Amino acid sequence: MRKRWICVLMTTLLLSGCGQAGVSEAEELALAVRGEYLAMDRCAARAAITADYGQRVYQYELAVTATGEETTLTLSAPDTVAGLTARLVGEESLLEFDGVSVETGPLDGSGLTPVSAVPALLAAARSGYITACALEEDSTVLRMDCGDPTGSPGTGTETVLWFDAATHALTRGEISVDGFRVILCEFSGFTAG
Repeated sequence: MRKRWICVLMTTLLLSGCGQAGVSEAEELALAVRGEYLAMDRCAARAAITADYGQRVYQYELAVTATGEETTLTLSAPDTVAGLTARLVGEESLLEFDGVSVETGPLDGSGLTPVSAVPALLAAARSGYITACALEEDSTVLRMDCGDPTGSPGTGTETVLWFDAATHALTRGEISVDGFRVILCEFSGFTAG
């Protein structure tokens, strides 16, 4: 029995040692960031979103507050829709502001819109399949690429996220559909709770 126990202990030590040798600093940081975003119960930020439909491009600025399953987006630009608030709960959304609404249409077949972009980026940070990660800008920024594990690069929906390597704040996100970037989102003042 004692020999079997020593054998199990040695195998466990060898396997854990092998696993650590192949993990890069960027991969370790990506896993730490993923854990923090999974545990996060709320966040807030300012966001500048560019939605590219190919022949038309829309730009928005908004305040974001996410708590649990609810995300609230309050537009500050363009001026014609400043104050418009979108509340997203799960798959449902509600636009509020004196009967004025912003309707730009979906960016892909799954219903991605500029309004749903921030929740989609947060979902990718929490549970997207990580296809690659790297430290950029003298190791001050973590880049995390997410996509379909069985898909080919440049097909389907792909997400790229950038985080401050020190604070783990989300600073930028892009969503591409079939190799064409449809959403660019730049965050400032990101706080998590």
